[in-house]
Order: sequence, then C-alpha cells, then structure tokens
Amino acid sequence: MFVFFPSNPTLNLQAEDDSAELSVSELLERANSNLIRSDNDPILTGGDIAIGSEDERNADPCTSRGCMWGKNADGKVYVPYYITNHFSDREKAIITRGLESFSSFSCIRFRPSRSSDRDWLSIESQKGGCLYHGTVQHELLHALGFNHEQTRSDRDNHIKVLLQNVQSGMQHNFNKIATLNQGTPYDYNSVMQYHKYAFSKNNQPTMVPIPNANVSFGNAKEMSRNDKARLNTLYKCCECQHEHVIQNKYTCTHVFNIEFGPNPPLCCFTVTEEAFSDVLTDDQRLPDQQKMQP
Repeated sequence: MFVFFPSNPTLNLQAEDDSAELSVSELLERANSNLIRSDNDPILTGGDIAIGSEDERNADPCTSRGCMWGKNADGKVYVPYYITNHFSDREKAIITRGLESFSSFSCIRFRPSRSSDRDWLSIESQKGGCLYHGTVQHELLHALGFNHEQTRSDRDNHIKVLLQNVQSGMQHNFNKIATLNQGTPYDYNSVMQYHKYAFSKNNQPTMVPIPNANVSFGNAKEMSRNDKARLNTLYKCCECQHEHVIQNKYTCTHVFNIEFGPNPPLCCFTVTEEAFSDVLTDDQRLPDQQKMQP
C-alpha cells in the first residue's frame, strides 16, 4: 500500500511469491487483503492507498495546492526514496528496476534520500505478495499523484459499477474523484485499472465495460502508453529543453531516440530532422513522405 503525505510517504511492498501470472490489480488486492492492521495504521482506501485521515488524499487533483513533486532547474523531477533493510538483495533489485523504469519515458528521476530532504518515499516491507515490477510502478504512480482508473470523473461513460456485488464496507473504493485526466481517454489497459471482480463478495463482476461488456480490462502487468502520457503531461516533461524543439505543433517521432534512448517518451512536441541533420545516421533519417508536418 502507499500513503502520500507532504513529508515522508510510505510505500509498503510485499514479497514476491508464485503469482507472476496475476495482473497488477489482482496482486495488490490479494496482498493488501492479507495485511494485519492496528488501530494506529492509516486508513486504507482503493485497496492500496493509505491515508492518515479522510482529509488527506494523493496529489490528483490537488496540484494547485503544491501536491506535486517539484521540478529541478534541469527539467527533471527528482523524487527521494529510502528502501528499508527488510528486503533481500533480489527484492531490492525488483524495486530498483521499477524506480529506474521511469527515467526511460519521463523526466521523473528517483534518487536515494538525503538527510536534507524534507519529502521522501519510505519503501517498507509487509507480508503479502505484491513485489513485482508492475506493482512497483502502480504504487509509484500513486506517489506521483495518480488515482485508480475506475475512480476517473468520466468513468460512468466507460464502465458500470455493480455495487450489489461489492463486499460490505468496500463500496467507497468505487467512488468517483475529480481527476485530472490530462486529455487522455479512459484506459482499460492502464496499470491503475482494477480487474472486473475487484472487492467482489459473490464471485460476480463488480465492474463491466460499456457499451461492450466483452472488452477485456484490468489485466495490465505494467504501465500503458496512456499511463506514461499522463505522467509526462502532468509533470510537463515535454517542456522545451533544446533550442531546436518546436512545441505544440508536431507529434513525437523516433528522433527522440537521440536524447532519450530506445524508448522515446510520449511528448507534446518533437524536433525536426533538419535540426539534427549533423548527428543523424542514414538509418535514422525519415523518408520524405514520413517527415512531420505542422
């Protein structure tokens, strides 16, 4: 589970077992249902979001009140973290891989915390079974300000919630939130979308997609393209960092491989081929008919 506070949010990750075939949402629900909680523990909402009180929520949609992680002068967003000593080397490697994955498609950079940091993530271990690459990404997205897909403000246009099938006391997990959707469509494949039987009391679906009830959803094992696009938009990862960048007129092309490696981010701008004519190799050049147009 994850709690987002202004100072030191805690990310509790449970050890990996034999559940590699389950989706992220299935892993999280099963893991957190096994938690033994005390009266002093924070409230758990959405199955995996811990909050200190009903008045505290993660960053979406309170960005206007400074709930986002700040951007550095170099255009990167550095998020300090601390991994407790409860994890094995293998488990720490899984967590580190999840942390580092964000640098391949966004301006987010997770770094070890320092004594001077006011805010940081505390990654802790509890019993359960959610220490996988996809679940690490899911919880880190909460830390960065994102809620579950099924809580989107426009969700009623895309899924129907069947509260009659929801466990008693769990109905609040399906409340809608005034989310910032960053101009992206509802995403059945989002790593933040819970599966159709989430919190079911009778093995019947608690959510069905509409208008096509046969659409598969809630099966993600890692972040989708829309997850990445929303992250980049929320944190303005595509702001102009190069004199040749042209904003808001083009879409991204593989030219970004030059600066961002093999996985170019989903951005709000691109550069022209001419701007990099002196560094492009022949196999990187676009045929004339594929060059971007305003």
